[in-house]
Amino acid sequence: MTFRFATAADIPALIELVESAYRGDVSRRGWTTEADMLDGRRTGADDLHDCISDPNGGILMLLDKEQILGCANISVQDGAGYFGMFAVTPNLQNAGIGKRILAEAERIARDDWQQQTMRMTVIDIRDELLAFYARRGYRRTGTTKPFPYGDERFGLPRRDDLQFEILEKDLTP
Repeated sequence: MTFRFATAADIPALIELVESAYRGDVSRRGWTTEADMLDGRRTGADDLHDCISDPNGGILMLLDKEQILGCANISVQDGAGYFGMFAVTPNLQNAGIGKRILAEAERIARDDWQQQTMRMTVIDIRDELLAFYARRGYRRTGTTKPFPYGDERFGLPRRDDLQFEILEKDLTP
């Protein structure tokens, strides 16, 4: 297995991966599904193109030969590493793929980009996901951001109580 950053040629495969991890019935094969909370899209070519062309980051992918097993958007934002759009092929979840991607993202933020903190936003009712990150050293900050209701780029909410919470991890040795 190898890591590399995505290029524009990877966008169709990345859309398929991210959508399969979060939306629709196929996402229910894994534990990261948002199918009970959100319908609609999770990402699109526009979002991925913006991430890939970000001079302060990109889409980190873990591949087995040419097959993308998982990905995450990583960048430097507001004086810290940022980790988002994390997706692992549903039938490979719980196989350690996500842990490897998260660890490599943290290494890049710390060693290559000299960031002391990694941040992310998580929908605050995702208890199992919050617990996954807590086991890896992330702490809930208590700082929340509103869910962008009405912006279909973020999905079509099935609930009216969604919001994001910012999680942080100290990356200093």
